[in-house]
Amino acid sequence: MATTILLARHGETDWNAARRVQGHTDVPLNDRGREQARALAEELHDEPLDAVYASDLLRAHETARIVATARGLGVTVLPQLRERNFGTWEGLTDLEVLDRFPQARIGQWGDAETREEMSGRVLQALGRIADAHPGGHVLVVAHGGPLRAVLHAAGGNTAAEIVNCHVTRLAVEGETVRSLD
Repeated sequence: MATTILLARHGETDWNAARRVQGHTDVPLNDRGREQARALAEELHDEPLDAVYASDLLRAHETARIVATARGLGVTVLPQLRERNFGTWEGLTDLEVLDRFPQARIGQWGDAETREEMSGRVLQALGRIADAHPGGHVLVVAHGGPLRAVLHAAGGNTAAEIVNCHVTRLAVEGETVRSLD
Protein backbone atom coordinates (compact mmCIF):
# COMPACT_ATOMS: atom_id res chain seq x y z
CA MET A 1 0.00 0.00 0.00
CA ALA A 2 1.49 3.32 -1.10
CA THR A 3 2.21 6.10 1.37
CA THR A 4 1.54 9.69 0.35
CA ILE A 5 4.55 11.81 1.15
CA LEU A 6 4.40 15.59 1.03
CA LEU A 7 8.04 16.50 0.50
CA ALA A 8 8.80 20.14 1.32
CA ARG A 9 11.92 22.25 1.18
CA HIS A 10 12.76 24.22 4.34
CA GLY A 11 12.09 27.95 4.69
CA GLU A 12 14.60 30.62 3.73
CA THR A 13 17.86 31.26 5.57
CA ASP A 14 20.22 34.22 5.34
CA TRP A 15 22.58 31.96 3.38
CA ASN A 16 19.81 31.19 0.84
CA ALA A 17 19.27 34.92 0.39
CA ALA A 18 23.02 35.47 -0.12
CA ARG A 19 23.26 32.41 -2.45
CA ARG A 20 25.76 30.70 -0.13
CA VAL A 21 26.28 26.95 -0.30
CA GLN A 22 24.84 25.52 2.93
CA GLY A 23 25.20 21.74 2.69
CA HIS A 24 25.65 20.30 6.17
CA THR A 25 26.34 23.71 7.72
CA ASP A 26 23.59 24.23 10.30
CA VAL A 27 22.09 27.60 9.35
CA PRO A 28 18.79 28.65 11.03
CA LEU A 29 15.74 30.10 9.31
CA ASN A 30 15.56 33.86 8.97
CA ASP A 31 12.36 35.83 9.65
CA ARG A 32 11.18 35.35 6.06
CA GLY A 33 11.82 31.59 6.39
CA ARG A 34 9.66 31.45 9.52
CA GLU A 35 6.90 33.33 7.66
CA GLN A 36 7.20 30.82 4.81
CA ALA A 37 6.91 27.94 7.29
CA ARG A 38 3.77 29.46 8.81
CA ALA A 39 2.35 29.87 5.28
CA LEU A 40 3.19 26.21 4.62
CA ALA A 41 1.30 25.22 7.78
CA GLU A 42 -1.69 27.17 6.50
CA GLU A 43 -1.38 25.66 3.00
CA LEU A 44 -1.41 22.16 4.47
CA HIS A 45 -4.19 22.92 6.97
CA ASP A 46 -6.74 20.66 5.26
CA GLU A 47 -4.28 17.91 4.27
CA PRO A 48 -4.43 14.75 6.37
CA LEU A 49 -1.12 14.19 8.17
CA ASP A 50 -0.22 11.12 10.19
CA ALA A 51 3.36 12.11 10.91
CA VAL A 52 6.02 14.76 10.27
CA TYR A 53 9.69 13.99 9.56
CA ALA A 54 12.62 16.34 9.00
CA SER A 55 16.32 16.53 8.40
CA ASP A 56 18.27 17.13 11.60
CA LEU A 57 19.59 20.44 10.25
CA LEU A 58 17.99 23.37 12.05
CA ARG A 59 16.46 25.02 8.98
CA ALA A 60 14.48 21.88 8.07
CA HIS A 61 13.68 20.88 11.64
CA GLU A 62 12.38 24.37 12.50
CA THR A 63 10.21 24.46 9.36
CA ALA A 64 8.76 21.04 10.20
CA ARG A 65 8.19 22.02 13.84
CA ILE A 66 6.17 25.09 12.83
CA VAL A 67 3.89 22.92 10.65
CA ALA A 68 3.70 20.05 13.14
CA THR A 69 2.91 22.27 16.13
CA ALA A 70 -0.06 23.77 14.27
CA ARG A 71 -1.36 20.19 13.90
CA GLY A 72 -0.56 18.93 17.39
CA LEU A 73 2.10 16.57 16.00
CA GLY A 74 5.72 15.97 16.89
CA VAL A 75 8.66 15.85 14.48
CA THR A 76 10.79 12.76 13.89
CA VAL A 77 14.32 13.81 12.96
CA LEU A 78 16.33 11.77 10.45
CA PRO A 79 19.93 12.78 9.60
CA GLN A 80 19.60 10.78 6.34
CA LEU A 81 17.33 13.58 5.01
CA ARG A 82 20.18 16.13 5.18
CA GLU A 83 21.30 18.24 2.28
CA ARG A 84 24.32 17.05 0.34
CA ASN A 85 27.66 17.62 2.06
CA PHE A 86 29.49 20.14 -0.13
CA GLY A 87 32.83 19.94 1.73
CA THR A 88 35.10 22.97 1.31
CA TRP A 89 32.48 24.77 -0.79
CA GLU A 90 30.17 25.29 2.18
CA GLY A 91 29.84 28.94 3.14
CA LEU A 92 30.93 30.19 -0.28
CA THR A 93 28.65 32.04 -2.68
CA ASP A 94 27.96 30.56 -6.11
CA LEU A 95 30.38 33.10 -7.65
CA GLU A 96 33.11 32.33 -5.09
CA VAL A 97 32.83 28.62 -5.89
CA LEU A 98 33.27 29.28 -9.61
CA ASP A 99 36.18 31.64 -8.94
CA ARG A 100 38.07 29.34 -6.53
CA PHE A 101 37.15 26.01 -8.10
CA PRO A 102 37.13 26.34 -11.92
CA GLN A 103 36.43 22.60 -12.24
CA ALA A 104 32.91 23.38 -10.95
CA ARG A 105 32.10 24.77 -14.41
CA ILE A 106 32.34 21.24 -15.81
CA GLY A 107 30.48 19.53 -12.99
CA GLN A 108 33.38 18.37 -10.80
CA TRP A 109 32.51 18.83 -7.15
CA GLY A 110 35.82 18.45 -5.34
CA ASP A 111 35.55 16.92 -1.87
CA ALA A 112 31.74 16.97 -1.78
CA GLU A 113 29.47 14.02 -1.23
CA THR A 114 28.42 12.64 -4.61
CA ARG A 115 24.87 13.05 -5.89
CA GLU A 116 24.56 9.27 -5.93
CA GLU A 117 25.59 8.97 -2.25
CA MET A 118 23.11 11.67 -1.21
CA SER A 119 20.35 10.25 -3.39
CA GLY A 120 20.84 6.74 -2.01
CA ARG A 121 20.55 7.78 1.64
CA VAL A 122 17.54 10.03 1.00
CA LEU A 123 15.62 7.41 -1.00
CA GLN A 124 16.35 4.78 1.68
CA ALA A 125 15.00 7.14 4.33
CA LEU A 126 11.81 7.77 2.33
CA GLY A 127 11.36 4.02 1.93
CA ARG A 128 11.66 3.52 5.71
CA ILE A 129 9.19 6.35 6.33
CA ALA A 130 6.72 4.81 3.86
CA ASP A 131 7.14 1.38 5.47
CA ALA A 132 6.38 2.90 8.89
CA HIS A 133 3.17 4.56 7.62
CA PRO A 134 1.60 2.27 4.97
CA GLY A 135 -1.31 4.05 3.32
CA GLY A 136 -0.66 7.13 5.45
CA HIS A 137 0.01 10.78 4.71
CA VAL A 138 3.38 12.09 5.89
CA LEU A 139 5.09 15.47 5.66
CA VAL A 140 8.85 15.28 5.12
CA VAL A 141 10.86 18.53 5.32
CA ALA A 142 14.28 18.39 3.72
CA HIS A 143 16.44 20.41 1.33
CA GLY A 144 16.78 21.30 -2.35
CA GLY A 145 19.30 18.56 -3.18
CA PRO A 146 17.24 15.74 -1.68
CA LEU A 147 14.11 17.08 -3.41
CA ARG A 148 15.92 17.02 -6.77
CA ALA A 149 17.13 13.46 -6.10
CA VAL A 150 13.60 12.30 -5.33
CA LEU A 151 12.19 14.12 -8.38
CA HIS A 152 14.82 12.39 -10.52
CA ALA A 153 13.85 8.99 -9.08
CA ALA A 154 10.19 9.77 -9.84
CA GLY A 155 11.01 10.86 -13.40
CA GLY A 156 10.13 14.49 -12.71
CA ASN A 157 11.67 17.81 -13.72
CA THR A 158 14.96 18.29 -11.87
CA ALA A 159 15.97 21.47 -13.69
CA ALA A 160 13.27 23.72 -12.25
CA GLU A 161 14.09 25.90 -9.26
CA ILE A 162 12.86 24.46 -5.98
CA VAL A 163 11.69 27.39 -3.91
CA ASN A 164 11.64 27.47 -0.14
CA CYS A 165 8.62 25.67 1.36
CA HIS A 166 7.62 24.23 -2.03
CA VAL A 167 5.70 20.94 -1.63
CA THR A 168 6.00 17.94 -3.95
CA ARG A 169 3.39 15.19 -3.53
CA LEU A 170 4.62 11.61 -3.94
CA ALA A 171 3.39 8.06 -3.65
CA VAL A 172 6.08 5.83 -2.13
CA GLU A 173 5.82 2.06 -1.96
CA GLY A 174 8.90 -0.08 -1.43
CA GLU A 175 11.57 1.28 -3.76
CA THR A 176 9.05 2.89 -6.09
CA VAL A 177 8.60 6.67 -5.97
CA ARG A 178 5.88 8.23 -8.14
CA SER A 179 4.94 11.89 -8.47
CA LEU A 180 1.34 12.78 -7.64
CA ASP A 181 1.69 16.35 -8.96
